[in-house]
Amino acid sequence: MTNTAVPTTYSIVIPAYNERARIRATLDRVLAHVHERGWKAEVLVVNDGSNDGTAQIVQQYAIEHAALRLLENPGNRGKGYSVRNGMLHANGEVILFTDADLSSPIEEADKLFAALASGADVAMGSRWLRPELQTQRQSLHRQLFGRIFNLILRIVLGLKYKDTQCGFKAFNRRAAQMIFPLQHIERWGFDPEILFLAHRFGLKIEEVPVAWAHSEGTRINPLRDGSRMFWETLKIRWYAISGKYGTGAPPAVVPS
Repeated sequence: MTNTAVPTTYSIVIPAYNERARIRATLDRVLAHVHERGWKAEVLVVNDGSNDGTAQIVQQYAIEHAALRLLENPGNRGKGYSVRNGMLHANGEVILFTDADLSSPIEEADKLFAALASGADVAMGSRWLRPELQTQRQSLHRQLFGRIFNLILRIVLGLKYKDTQCGFKAFNRRAAQMIFPLQHIERWGFDPEILFLAHRFGLKIEEVPVAWAHSEGTRINPLRDGSRMFWETLKIRWYAISGKYGTGAPPAVVPS
């Protein structure tokens, strides 16, 4: 991670793939919230090989908004790769990643930041700690898939959280520097890996109930991507056994 001359308190990372239809509204809302809060913040949009003009829209916004940066992946690599790319280029002392559809409103970031300020190293948004906060739920078959996957994570990885897959998580800089250089999963199954690493290094993880609404534009396919995520879960366990994550001791952290 690099540092800037002007201290940056918050970095907001937004992975984006073919988001032309909603990226303007997302940037308007995120940038407005940053301005309203008076944060020393940067917003990083990570373009994952979009071919619909998403990058050009972000570049146009960046001309008028100094806080906005565009990062480019080397082609379409997946959400996990995009999040890692953004995290490793972020300058903030606190780094949040959020889905481009803002399924959890950016205003909910205040809850995650408060958890970090109270001592957590990782604050993860949760749709299921308080289900009544969901303004639009997923279909029943998606909910069933989520419950089955959650059970698998409890058994295989020991992740005893209500919701690992909510795309709304924040990290202090120390935690981000420890976790993301070791992340290997590049697509939908990356969330369990980063939480597994956080748990492995003894970081304090807090699950925070957040408002959330299902977006019909989601690209995840429960059957195809569910099978891939299952195998990625087994990969995480194998990586741990085979030493790919190191000894389990926290890696050295570069001073901020």
